[in-house]
Amino acid sequence: MLSKKRFGLSRQSHHWWQPTQKPSRDGFFERMFEANPKVKAFFNQAHQHTVGQPKTLAGAICAYFTHIDNPAVQMPAVELIVQKHVSLGIKAEHYPIAGSNLLGASGDVMGEAATPEIVEAVSEAYGFLADIFIGREGAVYEQQASAPGGWNGTRTFVVAEKIPESDIVTSLYLKPEDEGPLPPFKPGQYITVHIDHPHTPTSPRNDSLSDCSSQPHYRISVKREEALAADAPDGLISTHLHDGIEEGHRIELGPPCGEFTIDPALVAKPVLLIAGGIEVTPLLSMAKSIIHANPDAHLSFIQAARNSKVQAFGAELANLAATGANVKTKTVYDAPLAGDIDNGNLEGFVTTESLRDFTPVAVAVADF
Repeated sequence: MLSKKRFGLSRQSHHWWQPTQKPSRDGFFERMFEANPKVKAFFNQAHQHTVGQPKTLAGAICAYFTHIDNPAVQMPAVELIVQKHVSLGIKAEHYPIAGSNLLGASGDVMGEAATPEIVEAVSEAYGFLADIFIGREGAVYEQQASAPGGWNGTRTFVVAEKIPESDIVTSLYLKPEDEGPLPPFKPGQYITVHIDHPHTPTSPRNDSLSDCSSQPHYRISVKREEALAADAPDGLISTHLHDGIEEGHRIELGPPCGEFTIDPALVAKPVLLIAGGIEVTPLLSMAKSIIHANPDAHLSFIQAARNSKVQAFGAELANLAATGANVKTKTVYDAPLAGDIDNGNLEGFVTTESLRDFTPVAVAVADF
């Protein structure tokens, strides 16, 4: 446990890690990739290109130093990062690498303000946080390995089916090559796809599981990702999964991870699910799993999409409404095509008024 003095000294450095502080957020990654090029494989370079990853890191560090004397406040954020780390295969031996580069980047930015006492306090604070992560990640790895059909690292799967869901979304149905059992997953979780790209090295990619958790397969539903910026490439892995992977091909997968989940067996109140675009995938898994566990569950599902050409799973949502006695679904199109707003669908955006008209907002448990 850090002393009060250490808490105070560590907190002094938090403003240097504001997400707007470009030198600190970018300097960390530049240092780490130059000194330890092997760790670059853990990071999505498209997100590096758009500074999304550096900003996220800076925000997390700033929040940690701000609330360093109250770790309980940070546990939800810690669990999110733990699950992400486990999905990528981050281990205890990687923490000293990150720590040394974090201290180096802090020193670069703080200059003379980085007194030996502050540097020592920041180092101790980092070690305190690293121990929390290492302990929790070790427990998750153990849970994964000990589950029926579970594994650590990667496992080879075969593409049993490849089905277009819309003009830009394709689903892959994946079964273990060894024909062994699949470990159960929590609706809302994701798996990690490891692709040996034929031309460009890529980092692992997380894809939400989009089918009912009771199925004898894993299903991922991939949107073809266009460039995030004018000078950035299209999504390498999404393009490869659309154009380069066919039925019968093999893919290496990491086990299910993720903290954004729901337990279908514990659902007692009405559930409201609101999805936009491809983010429908984890919520669809939740919805199908809830109805599978309890066909009488009260569930409202709103999907926002551009139009029916790019919307994925319109038919599955309609089937949900037909299957569950207390299921209601609604689609909201902001650029509808002819016929899209028939059958009770809406044009425009999801609004407070539409939520009040369509859903039991006063009593529902809502997931976005």
